Amino acid sequence: MAPMQTSQSSELQEFSSYFKQIVKDLTAEDRQHPEIGDAITRLKEVLDHNTPGGKCNRGMTVVAAYRELVGPDLQKDGNLQRTLTVGWCVELLQAFFLVADDIMDNSVTRRGQPCWYRKDGVGLDAINDSFLLESAIYRLLKKYCRGQPYYLNLLELFLEISYQTELGQALDLITAQPGKVDLNRYTETRYKAIVKYKTAFYSFYLPVAAAMYMAGIDGEEEHRNAKTILLEMGEFFQIQDDYLDCFGDPTVTGKIGTDIQDNKCGWLVVEALQRVTPEQRKLLEDNYGQDDIEKVQRVKQLYEELDMPAAYRRYEEESFQRLQVLISQHANGLSKEIFNGLARKIYKRQK
Repeated sequence: MAPMQTSQSSELQEFSSYFKQIVKDLTAEDRQHPEIGDAITRLKEVLDHNTPGGKCNRGMTVVAAYRELVGPDLQKDGNLQRTLTVGWCVELLQAFFLVADDIMDNSVTRRGQPCWYRKDGVGLDAINDSFLLESAIYRLLKKYCRGQPYYLNLLELFLEISYQTELGQALDLITAQPGKVDLNRYTETRYKAIVKYKTAFYSFYLPVAAAMYMAGIDGEEEHRNAKTILLEMGEFFQIQDDYLDCFGDPTVTGKIGTDIQDNKCGWLVVEALQRVTPEQRKLLEDNYGQDDIEKVQRVKQLYEELDMPAAYRRYEEESFQRLQVLISQHANGLSKEIFNGLARKIYKRQK
């Protein structure tokens, strides 16, 4: 298999520049049906504000994995165009989830700018905007992939992953109800279930599985092996996200963390509960899950006292070693570079 030869920056440039074509495809309907012109104008605004601007790791993973699997065939028969489109479909799924998630979490900023629902004149209309982003995925898949043998596999993959992510979000919301702090709910078992369903499937398995289907790899065993590796990676990624929510620099991460006041079942509180004295547990009970700057600060101070940053660094190292073992055991016929390339992107990241 051909090694990944293009640099990260040129890959990002290639991927990002294709977004103009995505918007063009999704707004072309305006010309045939002028009566929906205002709605299509709104769709363009929603697309432009919410889809580009992130790291694009999920979308670019589709392209990188497909390139790794098919080598020079990437450049043949419109394959590159289709692969870039499917990559942007993954980014649209992410945008759909984030617009809705920010409303549910009452978040303030996303990617260094105000959340979409907080913009003047948007508010809860953002709920319908999130639906528009989801619908865009299936319009693009139909336009670009309907004639391909993997079309049905891609449709089922996106629908199944959406359902799994929504189940994970439901678990998250049930566990972290505003104003109802019950630390007994914050178990490692519950946390791992939330992470697996809410993050790991769509962030890691989806882009690689999409590339595999497009490359003609549709066997259950190959997908099961890939999933084993990628769900482990996704679990670490979410733990890292939870850590950065509290200890990351908002000027680097692009968002102000709200997990403590949102009463989230995050890695830090789950781990802290395994380390606290009865007095420290009482402090957590009195201060966690409340929208009060001083109480949030007390929880952060407790995390410092418990030396959670050091615990996280130990976990990161252990997770990386575990991942290397999984790659050697389960990559089998698939290129190990797909998984190692992803691992390099996420371990030690600051945003």
